[in-house]
Amino acid sequence: MLIVMRVLSGGAAASVQAVGAGTIADIWAVKERGQAMGIFYLGPLMGPLFAPIIGGALAEKWGWRSTQWFLAIYGGILLVFIFFALPETLKTRKSVAAAPENELSGAPNKLQGLSRVSSTRSVHQKTTKWARAAKMAFVDPLKIILNLRYPAVLLTVWLASITFGSLYVLNISLESTFSKPPYNFSTIIIGLTYIPNSIGYILASLLGGRWTDKIMAREARKAGRYDEEGKLVYQPEDRMRENAWIAIFLYPGALIWYGWTAEKKVFWVVPLLANFFFGVGSMLIFSASTTMLTEFMPKRASTGVATNNFVRNIFSCVGGIVAQPLLDAIGNGWLFTGLGVIAAASSVAIWAMRRFGPQWRTKMEAQQNS
Repeated sequence: MLIVMRVLSGGAAASVQAVGAGTIADIWAVKERGQAMGIFYLGPLMGPLFAPIIGGALAEKWGWRSTQWFLAIYGGILLVFIFFALPETLKTRKSVAAAPENELSGAPNKLQGLSRVSSTRSVHQKTTKWARAAKMAFVDPLKIILNLRYPAVLLTVWLASITFGSLYVLNISLESTFSKPPYNFSTIIIGLTYIPNSIGYILASLLGGRWTDKIMAREARKAGRYDEEGKLVYQPEDRMRENAWIAIFLYPGALIWYGWTAEKKVFWVVPLLANFFFGVGSMLIFSASTTMLTEFMPKRASTGVATNNFVRNIFSCVGGIVAQPLLDAIGNGWLFTGLGVIAAASSVAIWAMRRFGPQWRTKMEAQQNS
């Protein structure tokens, strides 16, 4: 039952992230969207800061079931806020299950009353309605996989997914490493070890989004891209410039730093300091990639982010499954060295976006508008 509930909670969380990013895209203009997306993304990434601390304290005091009661109460409060304080931001709204009456039933029947023909038509209408709703609920969401046929989307999602998978491996390593000698941290103290990378998330969220907005404006001015009204024309691929290069070598380096200092049982401050730099680098990647996906698919921003969530959660699932066996087999040092090398090698995605991004985007826009 716990596994079933975890699956349901994961689905709910994924929808909130996708719809939330789409809401940001609906409200904020491109020129300031990076800053807004960075602040928005604090939500999903602040969980690793507060959850281990709160969960550790509750588990030590009242046992693990108290964490589930806390989540139930917290979820209920959030539901009230969502219901009363989150308006619809999409300009055009389409009914999920409704279908045009004339399309299903044809011209109005002049004869009133029940008949075999009208009853059959009524059953057909209801069946078609619910079949359409079922298709939209269970089949249509899988169409997001088709977005990966676009190279710009594929590389952006790959970059974010590698980073996200590394985060989950790191989280498991923190608990496994610092609960054993020579550290022997208690549950609540282990929760505090997540603070350094969370501080990095906060710093990169507050400064990194604004940084990418300025980079986009700079690149647009440099290329002389102005519309008829003299306003700058922004391109999504401009969000990955020096900020992405710094991030793609900062967080892999931090992973290797953490891995070997944890492997050699160095004083706890040293490996946790590496996690601060991991937080900064990974958040720069998360923020830039999510914002780019909303701009690559401006009319389907939530779909782009949902594609990212779909793939990166597969990576995080795999990371969560293999992390502990790999830690037991090869230790922190070689595990995080391998992750760091893979992450650094992913820098080819940044180069490719710089080199081929404009033509990929143009081709993708043509296919989407056709």
